[in-house]
Amino acid sequence: MLLLRDAAQGIEVLMTRRSTSASFAPGAYVFPGGGIDAADAATHVQSTRRPGQTDLQLTQAVAAMRESFEELGVLLARHADGSHATTEDIAALDRKAPFAAQCQTRGLTLAGAEVFALAQWVTDRDLPRRFDVPFLVARMPEGQTPVADEAEQFEPIWVRPSDALARHQAGTFFMIFPTVRTLERLQHYASVDAVLTACASGKPLWISCPRAGLLDGQDARYMEHDSPYGELALTSPDGQIVHTLDWQSEKPVALLKNVRRLTAPNSGLMTGPGTNSYIVGTQDTGYIVIDPGPNDEAHIQRLHAATGGRIEAIVCTHSHPDHSPGAWPLQALCGHRPPILGLPSGASARADSRFVPDRTLSDKEQLALSRNGEQHTLEVVFTPGHAANHVCLVLLEDGLLFSGDHILNGSTTIINPPDGEMTAYLDSLDRLSGACDAHGIDFILPAHGHVLEAARQAIAQLRAHRLKREAKVLAAMKDRPDGTMNDWVALAYDDTDPRIWPIALRSLQAHVDRIRALRQLSPGG
Repeated sequence: MLLLRDAAQGIEVLMTRRSTSASFAPGAYVFPGGGIDAADAATHVQSTRRPGQTDLQLTQAVAAMRESFEELGVLLARHADGSHATTEDIAALDRKAPFAAQCQTRGLTLAGAEVFALAQWVTDRDLPRRFDVPFLVARMPEGQTPVADEAEQFEPIWVRPSDALARHQAGTFFMIFPTVRTLERLQHYASVDAVLTACASGKPLWISCPRAGLLDGQDARYMEHDSPYGELALTSPDGQIVHTLDWQSEKPVALLKNVRRLTAPNSGLMTGPGTNSYIVGTQDTGYIVIDPGPNDEAHIQRLHAATGGRIEAIVCTHSHPDHSPGAWPLQALCGHRPPILGLPSGASARADSRFVPDRTLSDKEQLALSRNGEQHTLEVVFTPGHAANHVCLVLLEDGLLFSGDHILNGSTTIINPPDGEMTAYLDSLDRLSGACDAHGIDFILPAHGHVLEAARQAIAQLRAHRLKREAKVLAAMKDRPDGTMNDWVALAYDDTDPRIWPIALRSLQAHVDRIRALRQLSPGG
């Protein structure tokens, strides 16, 4: 139970320190809580209830109110006249005696309708002891002062979420992972009313089950919104801590037994940790290399060594210089000269992005690797937008989407006119969403960054982000009708670091071009 109050400097939450002898999270600062008792479900008739509040939600609310009373002496209950339970009421109750019966004797009705679901946490899959825990939220009753039971809980304290996080970072306020992440989200709310309004639907604002991988040789845990989460879901679905998340270019990283990633050593502002070259196939079937990357001799040699030279085809998702130049030197290393496949660049491509494949791909074309009953099939999806000759690939047997630069992890791609075009980009997102439905795609493997999961949701969020940005561009154009692109970028990208505005100008131009084109198509121009 997160008990909240408004203070002069913002929202505060009531926390308490667990006993140092507790079996779970000893010595940690936590929110009051505990398990559901059999009697909690039988207490519904003694509690208020919101329309739509389910039996389970009300039972959870009763359990949270009971635990808050037993551990901290806080009583979420009201008298018949609507007034809060008083310190006199609390003093008359025995924290170790049956809770509901005592409240009934005092003429108190439990305030279940005032308790809302904030989050749902399921502990990590690799842990030997696991919990499935609703995190509930309510306003602290007026006129009450928390007093710890000095058995399970000690030192109740009111603290701003940001202050608790700072103290935790400094090593003076130990908290476990779910507590930290809950406070990270809570700190952005300005008032208790804002939190309760956000929770008014009755559904948790988020449902989380952390995943763990290895970083610098140590266990590292991640939430759904963290970049590595999807990759851990793909590589370690049962929670085993086996996958290394460190970015390195020396050897391929196995994502599935038939999919490996070798990252080129070209990290930077535009490329993130580097360009991901994907190797699809096995030693039996041979391999297809997707995006051989820049013409970096060491990277090309590593791709050749990883495949043993048994490359059946080299596919370039598009012609940009961090994706396609490595194709020809890689081809030359293979004695049988596997074909370089893709779409030729058009007249709008930059000089450093000229590209002519050995063979032009067709939309929906399938590239198959097959031997002794083992098959891996890549289907081509035309996706202009980031570049006019951009394609994505679907690995049909495994439900994977190789997205090139159309979808990235951790950033949005640049749409740089004239070769980049915003309407085409949005239309291509719709095509990819349809491909996810048609082929059961769960994971996206981008050319930069870790694997993404929940493919359709990721695409929908990306599309919504683009349209939200476009609305800001349109607002900037209306606010400064005679403004320059530099004027508009400062307004439309005011939520980003000004150091990236020179790069953002490219996508801004794509939005402006689209807005003007739509105006010309609309009635009245």
